[in-house]
Amino acid sequence: MSSSTGCLAIIPARGGSKGLPDKNIRLLNHKPLIQYSIEAALKSTCITEVIVTTDSPRIAEVARDAGATVPFLRPEELSTDEAKSIDVLEHAVDFCEQQLKQYYPYIMLLQPTSPLRQVQDIEQAFATFLQYEADSLQSVTLSSSHPYLLRELQDEQLVPYLKHQDSHLRRQDLQDVYALNGAIYIMKRDLLCIDHSLVGARNYGYIMPEERSIDIDTDFDLKLAQFMLTTNDRSN
Repeated sequence: MSSSTGCLAIIPARGGSKGLPDKNIRLLNHKPLIQYSIEAALKSTCITEVIVTTDSPRIAEVARDAGATVPFLRPEELSTDEAKSIDVLEHAVDFCEQQLKQYYPYIMLLQPTSPLRQVQDIEQAFATFLQYEADSLQSVTLSSSHPYLLRELQDEQLVPYLKHQDSHLRRQDLQDVYALNGAIYIMKRDLLCIDHSLVGARNYGYIMPEERSIDIDTDFDLKLAQFMLTTNDRSN
């Protein structure tokens, strides 16, 4: 097996999607959704190889046309609604090592549903990962909903989501909290394949702005991303 000091970027793109059919290849500003992630990964100097794991021959064709490697079609048991991302990643890494004889010490998961993620996000996130000698890193964005402000209904009564909290804090006194935006996940290969985890003891975050953190899950998300892309094109 040939050794590598590089990073393997894995883009998972299952064919089935209940919320937004064929969302991974839906056209966004005249381009298939998955192509945005492929192009950003290919332009990133920190990434050695870009592969797409999919069960769909149609997605595989679109991915290859965009420049990604699609070395296999994902097995059926990893293509269901219940399939876990970690199992999909482990399968892809194992295929690269066993079949392609390629070893990568760093693995990056890039969701195809984050089209506004930029090359600079990928490279800066990876630089942060290396700088802190992290086991893992996830991209986040400032949350617009603080847990302190959340409420739940119990017998039709509105009660605080956080129990035993101070009920008199001002909004400006609340500490910033961050939400995973799904755009970038980085981990050591051994954390994934030996510890079977995406989050290690030394876990760090990379903050992305809200306007680049749209995660496409609904038709509304797609329209919002279209608006952002169109707006950016007009301002350039």
